Amino acid sequence: MHTVEKIGGTSMSRFDEVLNNIFIGQRQGAELYQRVFVVSAYSGMTNALLEHKKTGEPGVYERFADAHNEDAWLEALDAVLEKMKAKNAELFNSDYELQAADRFIESRISDVRECMVSLQQLCSYGHFQLSEQLMKVREMLASLGEAHSAFNTVLALKKRGISARLVDLTGWNQPQPKLFQDMIKDSFDGIDLSRELVVATGYTHCREGLMNTFDRGYSEITFAQIAASTGAREAIIHKEYHLSSADPNLVGVDKVVTIGRTNYDVADQLSNLGMEAIHPKAARTLRRAGIQLRIKNAFEPEHGGTLISQDYRSEKPCVEIIAGRTDVFGLEVFDQEMLGDVGYDIEITKLLKQLKLYLVNKDSDANSITYYVAGSRKMLNRASRLIEESYPMAEVNVHNIAIVSAIGSDLKVKGILAKTVAALAEAGINIQAIHQSIRQVEMQCIVHEDDYDAAVAALHRALIEPENHGDVIAAA
Repeated sequence: MHTVEKIGGTSMSRFDEVLNNIFIGQRQGAELYQRVFVVSAYSGMTNALLEHKKTGEPGVYERFADAHNEDAWLEALDAVLEKMKAKNAELFNSDYELQAADRFIESRISDVRECMVSLQQLCSYGHFQLSEQLMKVREMLASLGEAHSAFNTVLALKKRGISARLVDLTGWNQPQPKLFQDMIKDSFDGIDLSRELVVATGYTHCREGLMNTFDRGYSEITFAQIAASTGAREAIIHKEYHLSSADPNLVGVDKVVTIGRTNYDVADQLSNLGMEAIHPKAARTLRRAGIQLRIKNAFEPEHGGTLISQDYRSEKPCVEIIAGRTDVFGLEVFDQEMLGDVGYDIEITKLLKQLKLYLVNKDSDANSITYYVAGSRKMLNRASRLIEESYPMAEVNVHNIAIVSAIGSDLKVKGILAKTVAALAEAGINIQAIHQSIRQVEMQCIVHEDDYDAAVAALHRALIEPENHGDVIAAA
């Protein structure tokens, strides 16, 4: 009967709107319950605790790991506490709730400070290495953000007269970590969801260590496992936008449409392009449990959003989304010695993985293979050098490219390739490569990085916008 719903950090930072739109809305009485919410830290908190996700500016963790200035991380931690208390003051105007919120986060940060100081002192002895403990420190710091927002949410709901319960998955003061699935199952045992609205932390402390595998994508993994473990009717992710037919900033707000329905295969194609509707490992958990996923706009609560299921297929072949990514390079390897040698491709793919370069796609002919990879230019240059060292006869070139994709649950649209080529030609865009697999869920066009914006607009106009091409309409 219940749903499991996730709210991201940007939405949580607009808490009054989220409280009125999602947590409460027009619901009364029993309608308020049969829901579990998984909340992320408020926007900017995890950046301050770890490091800025985009710029790399160091937070508490990075300063602690660097260890050149032992006081720097303490100052950063104090700054985080002040930032969290400022958020508390923004949320609560009653002394009772404000004092409770401040006491909670002050206690947590005090524990963390004491633990990290002790660890730093311990590692001053040669038998103990700080590097061996850094991942545990990273997890402990990350948990502060989710605990802060979850505690405040429960406090705010109780103030509104709602029976709310905090499920703290951070493992605070827990003597021994449990397995991930056991931690979640045990934490929800005995809870009557018909009588309590549950708010759970996005971070889960467990024996496996979520950040070892997922780093900052852990909250969606927690969300999916809660849905699977509790047998949810539906999983819902509330975002700041709808899952639309293209980026409205590139195409125009009046041109895009909400997808409405699609499947997990399409969601995986989006993940491959770095545009995650949901983390692919979280999607796998939901898919295997037979749970549908709904993507909703947190600030348009009455809109049904987009429903993602395993067996959905559009009623007729159509393009649903024009998407892509610009943080990619074309790594072209030409060597006439590679013909017939499958080991060539295997070894280079292994090298790219070792250098943590994400392989989006690749194509090949008799004497060349081009890898379309995302990652730092520094690692890409290193890959080029190592390939040339391993294969002295090879010629390696790096191209600045972008990928623009047409994606749909059934892409068997007659003439789609011709329409695509014509649309890009009319826009003055040269296609450097094109991929259309037999499965017919995605067609990728490789263009120069400077042509990305124009290519997205051109393909959306040609393949989706109904006023121009009534026979190719996005699923709505």
